[in-house]
Amino acid sequence: MTRVLLVDDDALVRAGLRMILSSAEEIEIVGEAADGGEAVAAVGAQRPDVVLMDIRMPGVDGIAATSALRRLPDPPHVIVLTTFQADEHVLSAVRAGADGFLLKDTPPTDIVQAVRLVAAGEAMLSPSVTRTLLAHVGNDEAAERRRAAADRLAVLSAREREVAEAVGSGASNAEIAASLFMSEATVKAHVSRLLTKLGVTNRVHIAILVHDARG
Repeated sequence: MTRVLLVDDDALVRAGLRMILSSAEEIEIVGEAADGGEAVAAVGAQRPDVVLMDIRMPGVDGIAATSALRRLPDPPHVIVLTTFQADEHVLSAVRAGADGFLLKDTPPTDIVQAVRLVAAGEAMLSPSVTRTLLAHVGNDEAAERRRAAADRLAVLSAREREVAEAVGSGASNAEIAASLFMSEATVKAHVSRLLTKLGVTNRVHIAILVHDARG
């Protein structure tokens, strides 16, 4: 079972997410929280695998809460929920350690799939949010980041660079395995090495480095 914690200051949103996710037999909702402070406490008590985290909340917001969760010894995966495609906090949440993003109007089946993917160690981003994220990344000190990203990617082998490029394009482990003619287990091993070599916490950060290096 994948254990999920729902974090949103709107009780109706939490109820909707509970209804959607409860339809999947392998997903268990283990708790709810109305702000980031409650979320950190709930994670300590309930030990969820995945947290669905609203960005904008009174008190402790989703960015601060995500950052706090990433500092835990065995942190859960975090999917940040946003209402706006052009939310200026999207990049901040990535830097805080979020594993992916979804718009709140994402179709129910896609929300369930996002939880499954992130629980399996993959990243999930709404395409429209991805475009916004990369636009923010591309507009701020691009030349300096391009050099820094290229230096970090230079430590990779040719095969690891291929896997990193595929991750950067948003491909899943299964898609990477098919395109590069390797097993999914080998892809997972490559991704684990990428995280270690690049000093990042998840696939979203790999994608940002690849994007930065391209300029």
